[in-house]
Amino acid sequence: MNMDDIAARGLVLLGCGKMGSAMLAGWLGQGLPPSAAWVIDPNPSDWLKSLDGLHINAGLPERPAIVLIAVKPQMMGEALPVLAALGGGGTLFVSVAAGTPIAAYEAVLGAATPIVRAMPNTPAAAGRGITAIIGNAHAGAADLDLAESLLAAVGQVVRLEDEAQMDAVTAVSGSGPAYVFHLIETLAAAGEAEGLAPDLAMALARATVAGAGALAEAADESPAQLRINVTSPGGTTQAALGVLMDEDTGFPALLRRAVKAAADRSRELGK
Repeated sequence: MNMDDIAARGLVLLGCGKMGSAMLAGWLGQGLPPSAAWVIDPNPSDWLKSLDGLHINAGLPERPAIVLIAVKPQMMGEALPVLAALGGGGTLFVSVAAGTPIAAYEAVLGAATPIVRAMPNTPAAAGRGITAIIGNAHAGAADLDLAESLLAAVGQVVRLEDEAQMDAVTAVSGSGPAYVFHLIETLAAAGEAEGLAPDLAMALARATVAGAGALAEAADESPAQLRINVTSPGGTTQAALGVLMDEDTGFPALLRRAVKAAADRSRELGK
């Protein structure tokens, strides 16, 4: 199934905040006409209202190709029953809502419904996201391919072997952008502490983290080798890494604790 096939049957987007808007913008860029999309959202944005032909909070098609669920988890109980009539097969459901397991969707939509659970992250808004997906027993190879092609509109897509892996994915890539943003904050603050003006320290920190990330993605070498390339024996980088790479007080222990805390919380939310 391609964008033409989806356009013929329609695509329903339940929730259109930042993530939903980023995905919709990606699909429109790939050729989906606004008239093929139905958006259910209590507070549609001015951008949504400006899309000529888009169906906003209107009657849904009988058998859409895709329903994409992008509401916040706490809204799920209220929002999902609206779609119950579309369950049972024929329509693929894809969820990007954090913490809601496949079983929760099957309870409302029926176990015979093809369902793909996905965990994207906020760089999707810049087309640089990474999304992990896993399907239920009724999601076949074609369903997973379709979900992957849709989610590829906002970045890379990886497939999981087991839904239980989603908690670790949430902790690494789902929540991970916040860790990097905090690194930028604290790197800039450390520069200020060494005598840099706040604006200069922030400009240096932001560009350094963004540039290093781009290099890590583009380079053939591993991140470990890139780190070694920057580190002259007895130099300034080595002095800093002596602190950051300390097994007890540096990044290794700190990030293990942080990622475990996020994964544990994800498991709690999924119960």
